Amino acid sequence: MMKKCLCLLLCLTMLCLSAGAALAETVALKVWGSQEDQELLAELCEAFAAEHPETTYEFTFGVVGEADAKARYLEDPAAAADVFSYPDDQIIDLVNADALYEVTRNHDEIVAANSVGSVNAASVGGVLYGYPMTADNGYFLYYDTSVISDEDAKSFDTLLAAAEKAGKKVQIDISNGWYLAGFFLGNGCTLTLDENGNQICDFNSEKGLKAAEAVRAICNHPAYTSGDDTVLQGGMGDAICAGISGTWVAAALKERLGDNYAAAKLPTFTVDGEQVQMGSFLGCKILGVNTQTQHPVEAMELAEYLTSEEAQIRRYEVRGYGPSNLKAAASEAVSADVALSALAAQSEFGVSQHVLGAFWTPAEAFGAELEAHSEADLQTLLDQFVSQVTAQ
Repeated sequence: MMKKCLCLLLCLTMLCLSAGAALAETVALKVWGSQEDQELLAELCEAFAAEHPETTYEFTFGVVGEADAKARYLEDPAAAADVFSYPDDQIIDLVNADALYEVTRNHDEIVAANSVGSVNAASVGGVLYGYPMTADNGYFLYYDTSVISDEDAKSFDTLLAAAEKAGKKVQIDISNGWYLAGFFLGNGCTLTLDENGNQICDFNSEKGLKAAEAVRAICNHPAYTSGDDTVLQGGMGDAICAGISGTWVAAALKERLGDNYAAAKLPTFTVDGEQVQMGSFLGCKILGVNTQTQHPVEAMELAEYLTSEEAQIRRYEVRGYGPSNLKAAASEAVSADVALSALAAQSEFGVSQHVLGAFWTPAEAFGAELEAHSEADLQTLLDQFVSQVTAQ
């Protein structure tokens, strides 16, 4: 009888040990991020592990920034990170390489929690392939309130008129296709990729011609000046009273303008006597899960946590990134950020940047023609522009 009891006790002990081992399962996950994000990534991953005590997590962090994510993944997909961040303009190539798990866990909640633009940026063909993490790579209007009123900033007509009256300039880098495209997109033109990855561009359509006429009129205005961010930062508060750029110049412009520092969505422009809202590209950072991960469920849970409301607020506090999460964007700290508030207002009119490299050089050439006050036939210029962009 004693032996039977000892055997039973031994069996129960073994079962308990097995159950304990199961509860203490170790999951190893590799996470990629930029050098500047390493400390924050470690902090957030530790917090995630603390919320999942049923699993022992071992995290390995690799220094791979968003810009390099696609190239590093394609070098060796099996050795790539389980969870990695990438910019939205890499998503089509990553999907075509079968690199990204489709987001199926808590799909509807993730879509509802994030801005429409960021969800679209993380989707291909209506399928969500990533977790929106930021929505802060776009452009909007900065202005000097000692010269430009909030009302003046609403349209290019009033903006340029106010600048001219004050003997100041409005800066727009028209020869940069990133900014130039905003006029065409705003007037209903298309710049995207088809299902085969070929560039679609109809900037030489009737709507495109109307947009180009509006851009020419702006370039020919005496208050207009061209130039890149260095021109804007160097001249704001002096010769320049307004300009178009992104969050990366916010600190410099705030320092120059002080209490006169302001920002807003992009102005409207005139087409056939009607006001048309200028469009823009909206760039987002996205978190993806590698299809070759050995732990897909845990990797998806981690990706969702790293892009949650709380994580995005923390990312703003540490790195200054603008949230894609709607509640995070509406938080007191983010709402008080002048530049991010302007970007959020413009995001309603932004589109994902699905653009091939063949677009940028022809766009620069077309924009340079207008900046130089060329009198060449616009339709001819647009036809040449689009033929170069769409050439296979």
